[in-house]
Amino acid sequence: MFCLLNTYIPMAFLGLLSRWTRRYHGPSDMALTDPVTGWVGNALFGIDAVSHRDSAVGDQAASWVLVFCLAVVAVALTAVWTALDRTPSPRLRAWSTLFLRLCLGGQMVGFGFAKLIPTQMPAPTLAQLLQPYGDFSPASVLWLQVGSSYPYEMALGAAEVVAGLLLFVSRTAILGAAASAACTAQILLLNLTFDIPEKLLAAHLLLISLLLLAPYLRRLADVLVLQRGCAPLRQPALFTEHRRNRITIWVVAAIGLWVALGSGYDRWIVWHEQSGAASPKSELYGIWDVHDFTLDGRPIPPLTTDETRWRRLVFDDPQAATYQRMNGDLIPAQATFRPGGRLELSTITDPAGPSAAFATLSAERPTPDRLILRGTLNDRPVIATLHRVDPDSFTLRSRGFHWIQEYPYFR
Repeated sequence: MFCLLNTYIPMAFLGLLSRWTRRYHGPSDMALTDPVTGWVGNALFGIDAVSHRDSAVGDQAASWVLVFCLAVVAVALTAVWTALDRTPSPRLRAWSTLFLRLCLGGQMVGFGFAKLIPTQMPAPTLAQLLQPYGDFSPASVLWLQVGSSYPYEMALGAAEVVAGLLLFVSRTAILGAAASAACTAQILLLNLTFDIPEKLLAAHLLLISLLLLAPYLRRLADVLVLQRGCAPLRQPALFTEHRRNRITIWVVAAIGLWVALGSGYDRWIVWHEQSGAASPKSELYGIWDVHDFTLDGRPIPPLTTDETRWRRLVFDDPQAATYQRMNGDLIPAQATFRPGGRLELSTITDPAGPSAAFATLSAERPTPDRLILRGTLNDRPVIATLHRVDPDSFTLRSRGFHWIQEYPYFR
């Protein structure tokens, strides 16, 4: 039930169609379950358990209440099923195993490609290079730690992709379940220790991995621990006819290929359009130190107590900017470039979009590393002279890799 209601899981099977049919409401489509979770949350837990449709996280109160409701339904159905029919059903076990293999494999491949083509954890932005480490949340620390090393992120992704693809092949499905268990255990641990709001999904993926391994644990222990021989580890047959089983094996493998193509293509587009080295950059891309700042015709000295002067101005994404106040605060803004070199900066007040422009400036660039801004700031005339800072002057970007180090390098 969780796999069917969590939109991340069934959407993986859209493959190459996912970019044209994607919905960004969040991990669970709770339009039908909101009345139930809302009532249960209020009646049993005293909380408002209605999903936030503008959020994409999976650990909302509504998500936890929904899982509670699913657990109650599952226990009730299991009790009724057990009371009515105590005879094991090999066919039911085979189909349920295949269902779980597909659900787990689709997630492992999808999340794996998001790291193999490093888009899930992008490299630190220019503004983040200026932010004090202590101001980062634990989630940001994890994201930036992984994103600071693309080879490491790609290795994590490759492990997840391989684990997922193994699940789509009958002969390697048990190996895929074991690899998935290792990967999802690490993911769940990171989500728990760095407060990533996807604990429910990670926990379910780990449970699915363990469920797929459960029938083979004794024989795996014979080989890996007790050094005994064991019978071949085979997936339960779906049909009594050998021909149908062989067709199903090829169909499942084709589904895995379809999921992999869709996930890889989607991440490749994201890499080129949003987060990769080839993604679009601002016309004034870079970190700019403010050297001279004149407001109302009067030079403003660089005092940390001044609330009007800028310390730095950062341009990264095409329609975004960040200005740093003299006290070090970094304020994000919407940047709109108009014809004729005119730049408008607007405060981002809510997810609906920016407010009216607080700065209208003309940009002059006498040299590649020098920028002059003239115009108005909060309806006051302003002139600012800025010098570009080389992003590679930051140790995080310039340290590189060294085979030989006589002493550790911590700065």
